[in-house]
Amino acid sequence: MNLPYELQIGWRYLRAGRGGRRNAFISFISGVSMVGIALGVAALIIVLSVMNGFQKEVRDAMLSAIAHVE
Repeated sequence: MNLPYELQIGWRYLRAGRGGRRNAFISFISGVSMVGIALGVAALIIVLSVMNGFQKEVRDAMLSAIAHVE
């Protein structure tokens, strides 16, 4: 297998469940951690997108209600 170093390390800990009970626990924790990080990043992206859209809508509403030249 000719993978980059980082992927080799990740693959080793993800597939650690074959050796015994302790290694299975390490594999489980690694999998749960990866799922948690993926969900956190997805939530962050969604919240930032919603806030960006909300900011645009508020800005458009305020600029349409206030006269451009007073």
